[in-house]
Amino acid sequence: MKSSKFDRRSFLGKTVAGTAVIAASGLVSRVDAEVTPEPMKGESGENIIRADVLVVGGGSAGHVAAIQAARAGASTIVVERNSQLGGTTTTAGVSFPGLYHAWGKQIIAGIGWELVTQAVELNGGTLPDFTQVPDKHWEHQVFLNGQLYALLAEDACLEAGVSLAYYQFVHKLRSTDDGWLVDIMGQGVEYTIACKQIIDCTGGAEVVAMAGFERVRSDIRQPGTLMFKIGGIERKKLDKAVIQKEYQKAIADGRLIKGDCANGNMHSFLLGSGANNNHIFGADSATAGTQTQANLAGRKSLMRLLKFIRKLPGGENAKIEKMMTETGVRETSRIVGETTLTVNDYTSGRMFDDAVCYSFYPIDVHDEHGVKPEPLDPGTFPTIPLGALIPKKSRNIIVAGRCLASDRLANSAARIQASCMAMGQAAGVTAALAVKKGCTPLDVPIADIRNLLREHSAIIPGEI
Repeated sequence: MKSSKFDRRSFLGKTVAGTAVIAASGLVSRVDAEVTPEPMKGESGENIIRADVLVVGGGSAGHVAAIQAARAGASTIVVERNSQLGGTTTTAGVSFPGLYHAWGKQIIAGIGWELVTQAVELNGGTLPDFTQVPDKHWEHQVFLNGQLYALLAEDACLEAGVSLAYYQFVHKLRSTDDGWLVDIMGQGVEYTIACKQIIDCTGGAEVVAMAGFERVRSDIRQPGTLMFKIGGIERKKLDKAVIQKEYQKAIADGRLIKGDCANGNMHSFLLGSGANNNHIFGADSATAGTQTQANLAGRKSLMRLLKFIRKLPGGENAKIEKMMTETGVRETSRIVGETTLTVNDYTSGRMFDDAVCYSFYPIDVHDEHGVKPEPLDPGTFPTIPLGALIPKKSRNIIVAGRCLASDRLANSAARIQASCMAMGQAAGVTAALAVKKGCTPLDVPIADIRNLLREHSAIIPGEI
């Protein structure tokens, strides 16, 4: 039976850059398809799908990169291992992205900001007063409904013509004279994408590594966090001294472990319902196995906390009101790039000659003692150079997000959602222009990148 309305469950085919995409590929687009065409066959007989740009990872950087590349005229596919876009903001539950403003000025706008403000408006929320410089940086984070954001990001992708491939991942890839052949696998699907440019937004530069380019990885990584909300707590009955004494006993006898309450202040933890206040040491998303371990550790932490809280005066009726499906990971691997962003570059507000966007956040290293952000000096506006997004000696591949070339301290600030969105938009513009010009990202003139970013409402370094 033919349908005139797009049905995501139907997984009907479409055409990307003139090549048939079959239902078996797992791609979904906005286009209604009344028939499922036969796939194009490559020399080896495999199913080949052609696109200008392949974005791997649909998180903070990836979905923005895909929307931007498609709006710039490039046929674009997103391959995402999870069920939705948005990454940290949605799947990991950190639904308060920032920071888009610094010292009373907006420094990051464009596609990410467009989606963030839509999410706030549609959910009846309000934005902070950005004209005031806050005492604490988190006062300028934008609180929104993460799942609504996922819907808006998805609709923006489909509206732009992006094809979505959920529950899928890159199995292997090989370079060609004009791009890449990328083998994709997922539940019940296996096919190849022939693309001209890759944008690696996996967080740990997994595709970059598969392509044979160098990454770096710290021996000690920042802990992850499982986002949740504990309700049913009678705050008026909470006694700070009693709670802290019981907390110390629980740590001593093993009912709780260090990290269950990140900063060691259980009274504060309870007042905040637990949100964003646990540490999962060793959390790593490098492989399916390590992500599974991180998820299990996060859930065990929550169970320990719930059992402990129910024995406290005022916590007898504690219950889990919300738990994200995945432990969020702060740090994995970073590329070795044409340029490396250092902490001195970041904290001094260095204006790189090839700067493509701003970033703004305190140096923010989480460790076994909790987290003590190191604020930037007033008037400091850090920038991200194009060279930090390009793997050294690579062609036809660019990254965006926390895997940019950076030292550990600079990365602790640049990894934040707003900065990743800005990098994603810059990478999307660069990849689309590289396709148009028939060159590699490093050879795209910085003036052309900035001009196209302006056309799509991004803020250019030096123009605030």
